[in-house]
Amino acid sequence: MTRYAVPCGIIAFCLLTYWLSTQFDRVPPILLRGMQPADFPQMVLILIVTLAVLVMLFDRPIVRDPVPSAVWISLGLFGLFALAAQVDLFLGLGVFAGALAFMWGERRIWAIGLVALISPALVFLLFDQVFSIRFPRGLLTNLWYG
Repeated sequence: MTRYAVPCGIIAFCLLTYWLSTQFDRVPPILLRGMQPADFPQMVLILIVTLAVLVMLFDRPIVRDPVPSAVWISLGLFGLFALAAQVDLFLGLGVFAGALAFMWGERRIWAIGLVALISPALVFLLFDQVFSIRFPRGLLTNLWYG
């Protein structure tokens, strides 16, 4: 029974998304060059539904080992990131990187601190200085942007 849960969830999501795509505005025929705005997403959704049905029909179930608790804790850290990112995106990234390093087994405090400080700094400097992308204001980005 559980082997049908994921494909059925995908199909339900695709049906909802297909219905939402019917709400797109239509382009008048005189201005139309190619497809209507809703045509491409609808074709992709039909393909996804078809593949999900094929998975239900032809995919044989495989018994797998239970998911380790480290995976669930790592996923839970995304919630911590989302909360910390409300204060500042890079504060959230630093907390996430440090907590993930600790959770994956790193116990040297200086190494965790290095990961928590260097990773967000490099991401920030790459996007801000190299790509000229400004980030949303926050506690730490206000210090940089002034």
